[in-house]
Amino acid sequence: MIAPRSLRVVVSGMVAAVPGHGGATWAVLQYLLGLRRLGHEVHFVERVPAGPSHAAWCESVMDAFDLTGRWTLIDAAGIVTGASRESLAAFCRNADVLLDLSGKAAGVAEAMTVPVRVYVDLDPGFTQVWHEQGCDVGIAGHTHYASVGTAVGTAASMVPDLGLRWIPTLPPVVLDLWPAEAQAEHSAFTTIGSWRSYGPVHVDGMMLGQRAHSMRALLDLPRLTRESFTVALAIDEEGDSADTEALRGHGWNLLDPGLAAGTPEHYRRFIAASKAEIGVAKHGYVAAGTGWFSDRSACYLAAGRPVVTQDTGLVDVVPTDRGLLTFSDLDGARDAVLRVARDTDIHSRGARDIAKAHGVDWALERALLDAERVLGRPRWDAKPPPIHDRSHAGDRRHLELARQMGPLGGTRYLLSRM
Repeated sequence: MIAPRSLRVVVSGMVAAVPGHGGATWAVLQYLLGLRRLGHEVHFVERVPAGPSHAAWCESVMDAFDLTGRWTLIDAAGIVTGASRESLAAFCRNADVLLDLSGKAAGVAEAMTVPVRVYVDLDPGFTQVWHEQGCDVGIAGHTHYASVGTAVGTAASMVPDLGLRWIPTLPPVVLDLWPAEAQAEHSAFTTIGSWRSYGPVHVDGMMLGQRAHSMRALLDLPRLTRESFTVALAIDEEGDSADTEALRGHGWNLLDPGLAAGTPEHYRRFIAASKAEIGVAKHGYVAAGTGWFSDRSACYLAAGRPVVTQDTGLVDVVPTDRGLLTFSDLDGARDAVLRVARDTDIHSRGARDIAKAHGVDWALERALLDAERVLGRPRWDAKPPPIHDRSHAGDRRHLELARQMGPLGGTRYLLSRM
């Protein structure tokens, strides 16, 4: 359906900076394609390193999804590919909203002139701690702040809120691009990700670690369940050789994510071929009680694939029963995997039902983007946020509204809160 008023939305995120990441590309595409399905005009912009591979990758992705002419790359040498910088400036002059995923619009002067500039935090806990430690994660210059860490800014999370009001949002997915296959090609529980994305950080004396720190505690899962586990895992075979040996020795099948899921189409096929997802979160998401929900898990649910995932504090946000099960330790993971294995068909239908019932289908849902509510008052005047007392409890009304809206219609809810 067409929204009451068609908005012009600039979207920035990571598509081309590191070519060959099918999942990261999908995380941005869901916003671009979802907004377009709702009747809004979109333009994508990203700063990338110098070199021709970035533009070639971006062009192939955008052309494949009918976004030709709707993107601009600016490389480190100032070379522009895609739509010209003049075209970008013209779009931004009349744009209503910037959705800046992880601060990737930093340094794009045209994008930062848009009146409503939303910073969407995709790495809760790490983003805020890095900012406190003086790292530039692109937070400055925005008018509104949202996080896929749905508990950030509440008493349930130990993540510093930086003195900002964080709007809880969860990753969108375009449902008809993830058709539910009747039968999985393989009988394995799968996932896709990185063993380590970067080093751990510390907050209030607690380490916020990586997926490596979470997954080591689950090594015995294949033996305890007699199920097959295949993970497309970016891991250093030499530097983390002890871990790769331990994983394989305990029955985990490791695949190269670049080969198994390196393009948007390969990523989609990998998920569709799976029996279910075994979602292992970064240790920091769990330890800090972020309420993080994965854009990857949203795709599994939409494809009718059950999700068994670590609980990051989702109880008040996501319905966790048929189709989506959470765990906190090895025993809980074993029990959840066995439940899905016993009743895979029931949980597969439940997964798709979650996607349908909670606003995933951008194409068929009524439009909820109201321009008068979107063009809200800036939170602060383009200055970096101050260090803030971490005892701030946040606004629980936002969590309740997020629960009522459902987990996956994130952008509609996000814009309605401004």
